[in-house]
Amino acid sequence: MTKILVIEDEQVIRSEMVDWLQYENYEVIEAANGRQGLDAAIREIPDLIVCDIVMPQMNGLAVLQALRSNPDIAHIPFIFLTARANHESIQQGLELGANAYLTKPFTLDEVLGTIQTLIRK
Repeated sequence: MTKILVIEDEQVIRSEMVDWLQYENYEVIEAANGRQGLDAAIREIPDLIVCDIVMPQMNGLAVLQALRSNPDIAHIPFIFLTARANHESIQQGLELGANAYLTKPFTLDEVLGTIQTLIRK
């Protein structure tokens, strides 16, 4: 079963994502901030990570930098799912090594399509 880590500080959004993904038969791990997310990624080695950018303790950009600098987890596909929709933020996320950048509000189809594409690679 494919394991997905969802790192999102907004509980409503995180719960909705977890419910959607579990319904689609993914194993889901959740984290409420960047620090918890990074710890979960190291501990659980998920198949894919979906992460917000603006979060307490450690933002998503720092999470991605830490992931990409750790050879044990650097390979994990990474999707930013964020309200930061300006060109500079998107470019920065992709330059740091995100595989995809989706903006809020998002649809289930957008998220699932991106996840399925990255998992197939």
